[in-house]
Amino acid sequence: MTLLDSEHVHSAIEVVLAELASCVDQVSGRSLAQAGDMIEAAPRIFVTGAGRSGLCMRAFAARLMHLGETAYVVGETTTPSITSRDLLILGTGSGQSAVLLKIAEQAQQQGARILLFTAEEISPLSKLADQLVMIPAPSLKPLEMEISIMSAQPMGSLFEQSLLILCDSLVLTLMGHMGVGVGKMRKHHANLE
Repeated sequence: MTLLDSEHVHSAIEVVLAELASCVDQVSGRSLAQAGDMIEAAPRIFVTGAGRSGLCMRAFAARLMHLGETAYVVGETTTPSITSRDLLILGTGSGQSAVLLKIAEQAQQQGARILLFTAEEISPLSKLADQLVMIPAPSLKPLEMEISIMSAQPMGSLFEQSLLILCDSLVLTLMGHMGVGVGKMRKHHANLE
């Protein structure tokens, strides 16, 4: 069995980091600021996504909870019903997942606001969203996408990495705006581990 060449591994890391920097640099700061405003204004936040994007959204929900926000992951047994005062945040590259579309339609019927992180400006989900954060990365199932970034990475990896970085950046921004430090966040961290 041969080991991978460390130079090739470092070269791959450089490719991933360069793609990620290029992608997040093209995301509208205004759309991120509006997303932050929506999060701060909502009494409760519901998050969802499918596949790896769903994992990123779960991580986002955890950090929102650490901030002191009331955050739920759609589909968990302890997630309550959504209301007209609440915010639904979805993360999906393609914007066309049938399951996520159904969830967004149900939230819209209840009057909830919808924030969408996506790579597809024209998609069934983007039509339902109150606010879009466009991530110019290739998605797994492109529709009419005009992207300026090609990725050497497989499938939707660049979208998912960008999604996680943008959500973490929003948390960092909200920490400053809300005056919440790491010490206060630690008090919300799970202690039954």
